[in-house]
Amino acid sequence: MPPRALFPLESLDLERVLADIEDIRKTNPQRYEMEQLSRIVHYDPEAGTIAGVLEVAEEPFWARGHIPGRPLMPGVIMIEAAAQLCSWAVRQVYDSEAYADRFFGFGGIDNVKFRGTVLPGQRLVILGEKGEVRPRRAVFKTQGWVEGRMAFQAEITGLWV
Repeated sequence: MPPRALFPLESLDLERVLADIEDIRKTNPQRYEMEQLSRIVHYDPEAGTIAGVLEVAEEPFWARGHIPGRPLMPGVIMIEAAAQLCSWAVRQVYDSEAYADRFFGFGGIDNVKFRGTVLPGQRLVILGEKGEVRPRRAVFKTQGWVEGRMAFQAEITGLWV
């Protein structure tokens, strides 16, 4: 049985746009096919929670080759979406000139479980809950949800380089 959502999914307005793709691009360096967030819909720095949405395209770049005839979003892309969400959140805390030219990237992935599929045309809702955030690294619990079902969970560690 999957764990509960990090915070109530029903509390989210998935149409809300706290940060659109242009806002996300101001902090996250990924472009083109590797942009895995459509928008940020929730950010509460005091509670340490964040939520984003990826509107999966009808014909995403991975669909042709990742299980022909039955396209499934690769797990690594799901985790990448969660990492991009966490990176955006960290950049909200560390937005000073001292960090302007630094890259915040993967440092580790722990306790990963894939619990469902993400298909072309679906909406992937990504939840993040801040654990430890320090000047050198940050740890988040993350989850991905599709149509009320958990697709994945993972703990993501990011590092400044």
